[in-house]
Amino acid sequence: MTILIAPDKFKGTLTALQVCTALKDALLSINSSLDVVELPLADGGEGTCELLTEYCHGSFVDVEVRDPLNRKIFSRYGVSSDGKIAFVEMAKASGLQLLLQAERNPWLTSTVGTGDMIRHALDRGVKQIMMGIGGSATNDAGMGMADALGIKFFSAGGERLEGLGQNMWKVNTIDTTSVHPSLKEVNFTLFCDVNNPLFGPDGAAYVFAPQKGADPNLVRMLDDGLRSYATCLTQKTSRDVDFPGAGAGGGLPATLKAFASVDIRAGMEYIIDFIGLEDHVCRADIIITGEGKIDEQTMAGKVVKGVAGLAAKHNKPLIVIAGASEISEASLRALSVHTLITLVRDDTTTAEAMTNAQSLIGRRIRELQKLFK
Repeated sequence: MTILIAPDKFKGTLTALQVCTALKDALLSINSSLDVVELPLADGGEGTCELLTEYCHGSFVDVEVRDPLNRKIFSRYGVSSDGKIAFVEMAKASGLQLLLQAERNPWLTSTVGTGDMIRHALDRGVKQIMMGIGGSATNDAGMGMADALGIKFFSAGGERLEGLGQNMWKVNTIDTTSVHPSLKEVNFTLFCDVNNPLFGPDGAAYVFAPQKGADPNLVRMLDDGLRSYATCLTQKTSRDVDFPGAGAGGGLPATLKAFASVDIRAGMEYIIDFIGLEDHVCRADIIITGEGKIDEQTMAGKVVKGVAGLAAKHNKPLIVIAGASEISEASLRALSVHTLITLVRDDTTTAEAMTNAQSLIGRRIRELQKLFK
């Protein structure tokens, strides 16, 4: 019997690989003759680039960058074994995780550190850059990133402008004479699971800036800045920068698409193709997937939804394991889940589940041992 284990991480508790290990150990303790295939997954968000680096037998490059408040920190990105592809996680340089709660302010934060990582990868001679753009602390439309890559911004009075949310509305002139020479030679793939435009009621500022520290007045000012900045970008490059997905990552895709070759892909869709997940599903007898919490967002392109779709397509029984579940019965039926297991239940609190996640995963799977004999 072949068991395919293909989970996402349990955020804040276990990596996808650790979930795989816990499941595999439990399964083999039930039946040592099982053929267990481990495929840790991600959906384009946090952890995706590290996962792709591992799948490409690549390595990680340490680099000094600037954080969202322009402080020097050390970060890293991945490079494929042949040196042709860089895997860059925006959150590693420009992420909310790098700031204290009191420091969150998209008026003052910048994507300059993401630009530092891209520049470093370009200097290495990569031919493709894959970027996860979730978890950013910024709303500067990628202006800081562009500044780090040699693109200069000036006000109507000739003042050189830093790449900050507060400076977007001031941009009058864009100078590309010092842009990194390899920027136009490299293809970028951005993992993006939202279709938000750059500005407007569904844009970067109104939808995402509040969670980055913006109050309603600041949201309005940021949105005005995005509109003004987009006009300057289009005048400079003749490219439309307000497109579905441009509002992700604080608007970074807009600037990148103005100056480079960019392909925007749904993260889970790309990873399914990249690792040949469907072939593994076809060969398996039982599929196990999971994530930290199953809720209605699971239905919008997350790992469990992607795996469930393939399991249903090939009529394979699907077991879903999660820290907790808030999903409706109707949504659960739509996923064609054979068995749902949660770590949190009447005899286990959320705190206990997070502290003992690895051992609890094993215990919950062993409760289903009849399925694996």
